[in-house]
Amino acid sequence: MSPIGRPSLPPAVLAVRGAALALVVVALGHTLWNGVVEPGHALAFGVLVTVGELARWGSLPGEREPAPLGAAGALAYALLGRSAGEPSAHGVLQVITVVAAAQLLASVPQLARGSGPGPDRVARRILAVAFAAVCFQPLFNSGRAALWFGEGPYFALFLLLLLVLTALCDAVLAALLLHSRTRYPFGPLLRDELRALSGIGSAVCATGAVMALGVAAGGLWALPVLCVPLLLTQVSFRRYAAVRTTYRQTITSLARSTEIAGYTQHGHARRVAELSTAVGRELGLTGPELTVLEYAALMHDIGQLSLVDPVPDGATAGLPPAEQRRIALLGGAVVRQTGVDTEVAVVVEQQADPYREQPITARIVRAVNAYDDLCGEGVSGPLGALEQLRLGTGRDYQPQVVEALARVLARGGLTPVRSG
Repeated sequence: MSPIGRPSLPPAVLAVRGAALALVVVALGHTLWNGVVEPGHALAFGVLVTVGELARWGSLPGEREPAPLGAAGALAYALLGRSAGEPSAHGVLQVITVVAAAQLLASVPQLARGSGPGPDRVARRILAVAFAAVCFQPLFNSGRAALWFGEGPYFALFLLLLLVLTALCDAVLAALLLHSRTRYPFGPLLRDELRALSGIGSAVCATGAVMALGVAAGGLWALPVLCVPLLLTQVSFRRYAAVRTTYRQTITSLARSTEIAGYTQHGHARRVAELSTAVGRELGLTGPELTVLEYAALMHDIGQLSLVDPVPDGATAGLPPAEQRRIALLGGAVVRQTGVDTEVAVVVEQQADPYREQPITARIVRAVNAYDDLCGEGVSGPLGALEQLRLGTGRDYQPQVVEALARVLARGGLTPVRSG
């Protein structure tokens, strides 16, 4: 804890932010001392990055790259060696200065509206752009890039390779920061980041390379033309993200129907979904697997709507196995009628089966649901609930899932998940 009572930042977060801040200070001092080289180019790319950062307005939570145009413009400036056929003379430190100044300028109206990029995202952008500039500018300015790759397709492949390496650098930083904050395993987090690169990340890399090559051939007039495809891509991705958000909200509303009808305790589905997702990350699940797990955890009790007499407190963990299986099958039938992914219905149907016959997602939902139910029954709090789960690892709960649940709870403190 810090002296004022706030949690101190993890060392990795401090290191990343400190490195980015040090780079900006050195770059800004160098640029102020020596002046801006080719101010027209610096202004053009600075405006492009600023406009791209401002275009993050309307972004949805969870977007990996809410400002793709700003990212592409920054990378293009880092990889700019010529303009209209003439060699450019800006260097690595000026690239960092222009990108940092553009981000600072764009953050003013965003912060006024209570939004804007967080410090971690800004630090990642600075470090990724610096990496690209360090890899390209010295090679190009020394003439080695032209000697090794020429001016044809090999040079374009060289730019794409640098952009891929830059994207990998940014993915490693993102996974490292999230690992430091959440203590989730680094490997699955890195896989999530790498998978995300196949979406808007690939469009950012391609546009950055095309911008650099376009300006090299046609000058700064190429910038506005080359921005249009990425802007359209951004709009499409944002619409897709909005549809997925609406879809999740619909599932969450369906999950709350058992609470509204009085079949389960308030907040039970949300608690099980949040804890199941954390356990899934702890066990290495990523991407679509986590999505299926979250949706199944939200809807795991929906079969209780078919019961004539509600289960006391909605706690199904203490019911006979045959009754648990009947409720699970009823829930799977309801899920199939809602049009939700079939994989979600399968997890809901199999949550009451012996764990050796279940997929990993169903094992997680069953263990976490039982934990929440047992905490509500007052079995000596979370420690007692975990002990009950460990006693059932012979048939009902997979030992690895129970231990992963224990680790997740230990990081957050073994406190009851119920407020009442």
